[in-house]
Amino acid sequence: MIHTRYYAEKAKQDKLIEKKNQKSDFYNGIFDRYVNPVLTREHAPLHWKYDLDADTNPYFMERLGVNAVMNSGAIYMDGKYYLVARVEGNDRKSFFAVAESESGVDGFRFWDYPVKLPDTCPEETNVYDMRLTKHEDGWIYGVFCSESKDKENSDLSAAVAAAGIVRTKDLKTWERLDNLTTLQSPQQRNVALHPEFVNGKYAFYTRPMDGFIETGSGGGIGFGLCDDITHAVIDEEKIISKRIYHTLTEAKNGAGAVPIKGKKCWINIAHGVRNTADGLRYVLYVFGTDLNDPSNVVAEPSGVFLVPLGWERVGDVSNVVFTNGAIARENGDVYIYYASSDTRMHVAATTIDKLEEYLFQTPKDPLRSVDCVKQRCELVEKNLALLRMGK
Repeated sequence: MIHTRYYAEKAKQDKLIEKKNQKSDFYNGIFDRYVNPVLTREHAPLHWKYDLDADTNPYFMERLGVNAVMNSGAIYMDGKYYLVARVEGNDRKSFFAVAESESGVDGFRFWDYPVKLPDTCPEETNVYDMRLTKHEDGWIYGVFCSESKDKENSDLSAAVAAAGIVRTKDLKTWERLDNLTTLQSPQQRNVALHPEFVNGKYAFYTRPMDGFIETGSGGGIGFGLCDDITHAVIDEEKIISKRIYHTLTEAKNGAGAVPIKGKKCWINIAHGVRNTADGLRYVLYVFGTDLNDPSNVVAEPSGVFLVPLGWERVGDVSNVVFTNGAIARENGDVYIYYASSDTRMHVAATTIDKLEEYLFQTPKDPLRSVDCVKQRCELVEKNLALLRMGK
């Protein structure tokens, strides 16, 4: 017999999922933030967490709890918006699960079962942060972090990160391919697959790392090509978005959402990390690359694009925003799905036109305070002159 408490909890969850979202009063002219998160741990199906049988669970206790829902890949398919979310259980292990929505800003509901990845890597302990690429070869690829214990290090926290690759046609049946091999870098995280062939090859955005947490000699976001996606090997990584002293990428940076094809450039929404007195701070930034040569950066607006605000700063890992999924519609609308503080998922809405205006009209970072003041004073002088003329 189903426990009676299930129906009360199910009614609460349905009310949460069916609640309509709305744009907040935040304004910067670039994007709109929405008030409510689109996915939280409260969205996880009750039958994932509870034994519903009143006989075997008389107190209706959680058996397999969910701690957080975050860092979702995103894709639009068959008239619906899909997020492949990272779901972290109370046991700290993460898994992937598909949630779908009609609107893209609310109503996301998880499928009955989590994603069942083929178990081809016996040493793999954890998987997370899948980026979804609808590739011109006809497949949907998922590239994610595959984590395993560093057996050469006695420290129990020492780990090794690799880029795992799967592919699917329907988000239901997944084929596991070989992990990405990069000959220049011992570890990889935050890897994304470009949606088109480049010079007849598969193109990846990489993040070269010497260790699991620290980038070491890794200089930023890399770009590399490979011939065979089923046994992907990259011989050379070209750094296209560098780590720079006293900027938002000082500690590290990495790919975010899979690049969006605009009218003027490929739009890259990435993440940057700097150290503060309160720990690492993750923010989003944007850069543009050439439509014909995505390894060539053509636009680098100054500063942050999206930062954690208000209660977004509170969670398991505070003061963090992170994205690995965005959806661009044929009409030019763009939905950016981002996590806050490794806890919940949000959405921001903009357009390709706005993003390209931001990319090409926002000045670059001059990198020194004195030059930043000059840059700002030029804007002040222009605006004060307009105000004096009353135009």
